[in-house]
Order: sequence, then C-alpha cells, then structure tokens
Amino acid sequence: MSILFSSSATIRANNFGLSRKEVEKLLGVTRNDQYFHSFLSRVNQAVGRYYRLIYDEQRDQVIVMLRVPARSARHTLSEEALAVLLFMFYQQEVLKHDYTLLSQLLEAFGHEILKGSRRIQLALDSLKKIGTIENHQLSDREDSYRLTAIGVHMFSDSFLRRTVEFSHSNQLSKEDVMKFFNRYNLYEQEGLL
Repeated sequence: MSILFSSSATIRANNFGLSRKEVEKLLGVTRNDQYFHSFLSRVNQAVGRYYRLIYDEQRDQVIVMLRVPARSARHTLSEEALAVLLFMFYQQEVLKHDYTLLSQLLEAFGHEILKGSRRIQLALDSLKKIGTIENHQLSDREDSYRLTAIGVHMFSDSFLRRTVEFSHSNQLSKEDVMKFFNRYNLYEQEGLL
C-alpha cells in the first residue's frame, strides 16, 4: 500500500514511488537482488491486470502504474502530448538515443500546428507532471529531455501494435511489433520471458 500511495502524482509531485531501500525495509531484506526481482515479478503476476509494479534503476525507485482502458486514457494526455511522448519513445527506445532535443521536437511537430513551440512546451510540461519525462542537462543553450521508467512503460503492447499496424496499413504479429520496439530486451530484463 505504501508503494501505491507513494506513486501518486498528486501526492509526491516529481518524486514518484518508494526507494528500493524502503521497499526492501518493508520486505525485511537487505540488498538481495534475486529476492527483490522475485517480489516485483510475483506482484505483477498477481495484480498485473490492474497495476504494474516497475523498478526505475536510474532513480532507484519502485513505482506502481495503474492500467486504464483506452477511453479513460484519452483524457489523461492531449493529442500533442501523446504525439510527443510517442516520438520520444521511438527515438530513445528504438533508435537508442540518450535524449531528445527540443529543436528535434519543434522540427518534427512545430510546423504542423499553430503556435507550435508554445503548444509543444505545454505538452512537455504535462508529460513532466505525470512523470513520463525529465529534463536532461546537456548544455545551457538547448533543452533536452529523457524518458523515465514511467514513460518507457506507458504504452501497452497492444497500443504499440495498433500504432505500427496503422502506420504500415497491414496486420502484424505481436512478435514483429515487439522486435520493432525492442521490447524483447525489456521483458528479458524484467524476467517476464
């Protein structure tokens, strides 16, 4: 329950989840990787239909993500924010870029919408509020952003499959989509395959 409460964006602002140390303290273990990852796997198997427990290695945080139906998710992000997040997901998870520059976002989306830079900045702000992206300090001259563990796990496999099928105009198997988005490696790391 502590992990669930600490994962609330309203309660914790930018500090989502509990630290691994706090979770291990609740479990009564200390620095036991096998036990910790076994705990994550067992919780995900038990409540995977409703929640997903993820471990953000960069922040050393354990976060609970609620699964929501597409109809409810529509009201969480604007169209621009979803497009920006999907673009950053593709760049960082498929192409393996470390970060996404604001100039890349403006080049990709800014010409298509009226007052593009302001609307993209609003989309970035809403993505930061829900913890999917964070600022990445590259230089003083240009803003850059990096996906967090929440941003990486935001899209379900079925959403990614529909996105790729729509863009390719034909049906693909789940394995083709997972290979395209490099999801096999992600699942192997989490012990789900």
